[in-house]
Amino acid sequence: MKRLAPWLFIASLLTGQAFAATPLPADSVYQLHVTLTDQDGHAQPFAARRGQVQLVSMIYTSCTMVCPMIVDTMKLTRKAVAEPGRDKLALLAVSFDPERDSVDALRHYAAARKLDMRYWTLARPQPKDARPLAALLGLQYRQLPDGDFNHSSELILLDTDGRIAARTSTIGRVDPEFVSAVNKALEPH
Repeated sequence: MKRLAPWLFIASLLTGQAFAATPLPADSVYQLHVTLTDQDGHAQPFAARRGQVQLVSMIYTSCTMVCPMIVDTMKLTRKAVAEPGRDKLALLAVSFDPERDSVDALRHYAAARKLDMRYWTLARPQPKDARPLAALLGLQYRQLPDGDFNHSSELILLDTDGRIAARTSTIGRVDPEFVSAVNKALEPH
């Protein structure tokens, strides 16, 4: 068994390289060249998330009303997904307030919300990239004079190539149709 492990590792690397060498579909959100920095300070291109089915939304960590509901809805949706696919579903919450949402703010938010970091990534784009990313995802936000934001509240399902497979604006409870779309996206092909 120990002798097979290096070969399995090499095979997985080669498979990943083949996947990475495959051109992105024209409608992939990964076509946007954006770097995301996560709650641990690791910076990666958005396209590095390719290969994962994931739920994505945009929030800001100082929000006290809608953003916690978005995060809770992401948790509920993941919990409603059928096994064994549930463990393959990644959850990504990107801040549209990168000026205030530092790496420390993201890390504290993850701890306060008791997010299971095996599945969750909280991230911040560069300030210049927040609006283009939001527009690409079909999300809107506007900063108010007091520093808070008015923003759309949606969960977006991305397939392994970063194509938008489904979306829901149902927040605060599970959307059965959206869960069905997530289950379908997680089925082996």
